[in-house]
Amino acid sequence: MGKTLAEKILAAHLVSGHLAPGGEIGLRIDQTLTQDSTGTMAYLQLEAMEVPRVATKLSVAYVDHNTLQSGYENADDHLFIQTVAAKHGIVFSKPGNGICHQVHLEQFARPGWTLLGSDSHTPTAGGMGMLAIGAGGLDVAVAMAGGAYNLSVPKICKVTLTGVPAPWVSAKDIILELLRRLTVKGGVGRIFEYGGDGLQSLSVPERATITNMGAELGATTSLFPSDEVTRAFLAAQGREDVWVELSADPDAEYAEEIVIRLDTLEPLVAMPHSPDKVVPVHAVPETRVDQVCIGSCTNGSYVDLLKAAKILEGRRVHPAVSLVIAPGSRQVLAMLADNGALGTLLRAGARILECACGPCIGMGQAPKSGGVSVRTFNRNFEGRSGTADAQVYLASPEV
Repeated sequence: MGKTLAEKILAAHLVSGHLAPGGEIGLRIDQTLTQDSTGTMAYLQLEAMEVPRVATKLSVAYVDHNTLQSGYENADDHLFIQTVAAKHGIVFSKPGNGICHQVHLEQFARPGWTLLGSDSHTPTAGGMGMLAIGAGGLDVAVAMAGGAYNLSVPKICKVTLTGVPAPWVSAKDIILELLRRLTVKGGVGRIFEYGGDGLQSLSVPERATITNMGAELGATTSLFPSDEVTRAFLAAQGREDVWVELSADPDAEYAEEIVIRLDTLEPLVAMPHSPDKVVPVHAVPETRVDQVCIGSCTNGSYVDLLKAAKILEGRRVHPAVSLVIAPGSRQVLAMLADNGALGTLLRAGARILECACGPCIGMGQAPKSGGVSVRTFNRNFEGRSGTADAQVYLASPEV
């Protein structure tokens, strides 16, 4: 019997246990990432272990959450992370470099490797064929010290994508469709592995949109094969040397299979106040929108914001609507500036935010009281935006 892609990566990193469903295993971790909201505690725990240098192949400390410096506290926290990173051989990403998941995808993610991060959306890197798992800060500290990451063997579920998406249908609609079918609890104890001829229509950033929101399913992680699409992305980033081809065996067996026909899929939106409260856009009652936010680790890539700029070309944002753009990384912002798309967004009336998590975590841009906000983010739980009675919808940049 052949192996799934997840099984191959798990087996290559297994340090204890057996790959039997539900059994306990320990995994060797190649890379770790932290962000400043959870990283400070992780590094205090690492310090307590008295480990002089991290034992991973790469560990990165990102500052992307608490970037508003209205007092000294965040700046002091950033300095602690920077100094502890230098002490222990950890790469430090300064505030403004971008959101950890977007930057990691661009600069560090590698097919076939394992990544453990102190952020729930760490599985974003699965869009490149990396087994990436979100965990607690102590788990990440142990991994940095050279310890194994222990977990129960998840069920591996195949999501087969067939056909070509219709106009205005995007990667965001694929993951919203999965949330509609399975709910926010439907992925617990599962790894979602994507396959099918529909993969060829999805770039790596689009695949990462899907793996990013696997977290909203409650999944252990989500995974795409590493193919020629992956190779092209890595080549564009100047990292083609790390590419390896990875896929499931043709006779691999899965715990279950879900089929999504891309040619019949339509633009979707998640209604307030849950990512699984999904309906077709045409079914949403006519609603006056006060705010639109485009960006985040889900839809803050170059391709996402380029689409937004193209749609806004020659147009102006409605006077009653606030449009904010949150690029996923400094690289994305620079590319938009270089090709003129940033100017298009500015002339349309958009507000450009720092490359950080920002409004996705309620850090600025809270809607007005009772306001309606349409966002390309991954979560719309009540009050998360910073406004208790705001009505937050989730959709793609196209919508």
